[in-house]
Amino acid sequence: MNDIVLAIDVMGGDFGPKTTIEGISMASKIYPNVRFKLYGDKTKSLDQLKENSELNNFEFIHTTENIKADDEPVNALRKLKKSSMRLGIDSIRNSESHGFVSAGNTGALMAISKFVLRTINGIDRPAIAGVLPTMKGQTVVLDLGANVDCSNDNLVQFALMGDIFSKLVLGIKNPKIGLLNVGSEHIKGNLIVKQTFDDLKKISSKINFLGFIEGNDINKGNVDVVVTDGFSGNIALKTAEGVAELIFTFLKNAYNSSLISKIGYLLSKPALNRFKTRIDPRKYNGAVLLGLNGIVVKSHGATDAFGFSNAIGVAISLIENSYVNEIEKKIEI
Repeated sequence: MNDIVLAIDVMGGDFGPKTTIEGISMASKIYPNVRFKLYGDKTKSLDQLKENSELNNFEFIHTTENIKADDEPVNALRKLKKSSMRLGIDSIRNSESHGFVSAGNTGALMAISKFVLRTINGIDRPAIAGVLPTMKGQTVVLDLGANVDCSNDNLVQFALMGDIFSKLVLGIKNPKIGLLNVGSEHIKGNLIVKQTFDDLKKISSKINFLGFIEGNDINKGNVDVVVTDGFSGNIALKTAEGVAELIFTFLKNAYNSSLISKIGYLLSKPALNRFKTRIDPRKYNGAVLLGLNGIVVKSHGATDAFGFSNAIGVAISLIENSYVNEIEKKIEI
């Protein structure tokens, strides 16, 4: 696709324009065919625009309202109709842009996106999908927190959306799909996951469903798509983030424990740098609100410019591969 137009919430995230504009500048060098529509407070963004003067393929739309991290989603939806987030999402509905990226309030982003864009026919609820590193590569996990309670129909729809996402973004031809459960045996799990298991087996001609998986299978890379409700998915994500932080803390303390350990660190530094690069969360930044009539990507609020540029890359990849159209085709089969 030529001349992609991507809307950006400049004010979102913990660091606002400082991170977002630098990230946009980085992405613009990688994707010269993309034009950006920046939504935010131009006065607060001027310094960053000057520092990133090489960024010139954009239009800046000044907004007077901004959704904060602690704003209730309902209030953001009803009262902040001129916010950078709302106007950016409106631009998709009005065919002014092909997608939207924000590091802002997740609840507000989901509420506004669902209200403005609606869901694709055949999809009842949008799901938040993210990519996690594994021993074998990468895996897609959904839902990561949008839907705490899910029906078996919701989970089946998540499987279909995850299948297409894995093919288009990760380039996996026939993704292996697993349903997260407390055990791999068919007798385990609650009524919903058991019913979902049966439903997914019935559509085995559409997807490569392997069956139940457990939490430790996620990072082993035994499947390419992990399907679960938002309650379990969010816990799995935060647990993985916590374990990664724990490992780095233990390593740091161990290497600082003695002179010999510090020398050992210097000798092993190249290997440690490769390890750090492999699991760098910034490389996997960019959770997608799947199931909407438009591309919406949520960046982690605390990421840096490199991480935000990766979130932009995820949005561009979905736009280039016509993700929404592919989902519509899959649902119709």
